[in-house]
Amino acid sequence: MHLIQRPRRLRQNASLRRLLQETRLNGDDLILPLFVCAGRGIRLAMPSLPGHYQYSPDELVAEVKLLRDLGVLGVMLFGIPSTKDAIGSQACCDNGVVQQAIRVFKEYYPSCLLITDLCFCEYTTHGHCGALTASGLDVDNDRTLELLGQQALSHARAGADVIAPSGMMDGMVAAIRAALDGTGFTAIPILSYAVKYSSALYGPFRLAAQTTLEQGDRKSYQMDPANRFEALKEAGLDIAEGADMLMVKPAHTYLDIIREVKNKFPIIPLAAYHVSGEYAMIKAAAAQKLVDEMAVALEVLTAIKRAGADFIITYYAKEIRELL
Repeated sequence: MHLIQRPRRLRQNASLRRLLQETRLNGDDLILPLFVCAGRGIRLAMPSLPGHYQYSPDELVAEVKLLRDLGVLGVMLFGIPSTKDAIGSQACCDNGVVQQAIRVFKEYYPSCLLITDLCFCEYTTHGHCGALTASGLDVDNDRTLELLGQQALSHARAGADVIAPSGMMDGMVAAIRAALDGTGFTAIPILSYAVKYSSALYGPFRLAAQTTLEQGDRKSYQMDPANRFEALKEAGLDIAEGADMLMVKPAHTYLDIIREVKNKFPIIPLAAYHVSGEYAMIKAAAAQKLVDEMAVALEVLTAIKRAGADFIITYYAKEIRELL
């Protein structure tokens, strides 16, 4: 007699389902994006990212203590300066907003993993991710590499644990690695936004971080959403330049890319950024009572991990940490 397998037998009991679960999401898989701004006494709600705020360094103290009490493993810091210029010089200032935020964390939550976003879009008057060419129509790749090195050193001096360049400049990992190693910061790893698409899903972040472009777009340096194999090329180049970890961005709508990159480079830790637009769509649907917000958030983040991400940068990090 043939034995008939009935998969439903293994789904009848909640404890059995839990025992056999193939992908497990836990709070330590999640990194929280955090926005810090210049000034004092500022805790400014960001309507495009419900539940999130811009914090001035002095107001950040209470939030840091909350994250410590929740056990949030790490944060990714984004800065909003008081002044901007053509090359984003405030990004490289040792007393800049991100640098001040690092010192607050080191004082009140020293074990928190501090990942600093390395880019210039928040700091430039034109909103692009680096210095512009003489024509003003495109980013000057090589000049921007010099500036990225300066910015990385400023973050390292302040105490950053991980440097995460996001501008998609050619050669950015090699330039940052050389700058860090040349000044003794050989132990600081680089998490490269190696696979960053020119996505329409960044809108809420750009409103929150005040990075609207004066003109043009970022398609000359960010990837075409239609491209698959280019992701493997970009990831491979960054590994060759010394990247310690890779990132795919966005995440939920690029699960196939996460899997492709993980399959190709299985031993390299892989992050996925569940971006602002992906977060905001869940929030909007939940506000209309169309979905169970936390059930959807858990499902989406589990799918991102199932696709191959080792950790996830998400605006849901606090809520999921509490839930799990």
